[in-house]
Amino acid sequence: MRKFRQLTIPYLIWALVMLLIPMALILMYSFLEPGNSIVHFRISLDNYFRFFTDKDFLVILWRSLLIALKTTIICLLLGYPIAYFISRCNEKLQGILIMAITVPMWINMLVRTYAWIGILSKGGLASWVLSLFGIKDAELLYTETAVLIGMVYNFLPFMILQINTVLSKMDKSLLEASADLGADKFQTFWRVVFPLSLPGVVSGITLVFLPAVSAFFIPKLLGGGQYFLIGNVIENQFITVGEWNFGSSISMIMAIVMMLLMMLVRKLDKKSGREDM
Repeated sequence: MRKFRQLTIPYLIWALVMLLIPMALILMYSFLEPGNSIVHFRISLDNYFRFFTDKDFLVILWRSLLIALKTTIICLLLGYPIAYFISRCNEKLQGILIMAITVPMWINMLVRTYAWIGILSKGGLASWVLSLFGIKDAELLYTETAVLIGMVYNFLPFMILQINTVLSKMDKSLLEASADLGADKFQTFWRVVFPLSLPGVVSGITLVFLPAVSAFFIPKLLGGGQYFLIGNVIENQFITVGEWNFGSSISMIMAIVMMLLMMLVRKLDKKSGREDM
């Protein structure tokens, strides 16, 4: 047992250096005023008051939460049927389909997002497909639709893989028992399969919503700088404006929002689990 504890030491050191120390620095900078140094600083909540008293920042925060919610819902509606279909295939076909989903993820997300600029631009593949249905000169690039497409494309595999992992490990004898008790396919899915797959659904929601709400280069590329999300605000404060203090405070606010949302999702998951029992 002692040897296993020693094996955790490298991870604890890595977590301290790569996670806790940077978070502590961001927290400290969020309470600093412009011009203060870390050695000589005065604790101030001005950066937080500035965020919550400016309607523009609150609108951007609401827009970020809304686009992340839309992305998560679309990924769930698309990802669950795909994951269910894959789990019902034989092992050889499952491996091929999982490979087809994961191979695009080997390419850098920035490169994949750049590819959508050509697809959604005028004269691109999307415009050509829409023209076949009589929709001409449709403006797709640099719109909310383009940002949503980019979000769903990049984060959909996370939803599929999490749900498929749970469905693939499900005891198939439960489905046979449900059929023996007279349940049809829909009743078996709704009363047996879906409740047992909820852990995968919750994991998928977490892995999609959290990066979607803080994404910055997808809306920057596909939104053309006209569709600002909270991630773009943080990037702008650090890189363009140079207000590290205000950028740190926004980062801490988003970290708190994400933790609260994760706690809410976990609580709902536990509640639904108790109800099923």
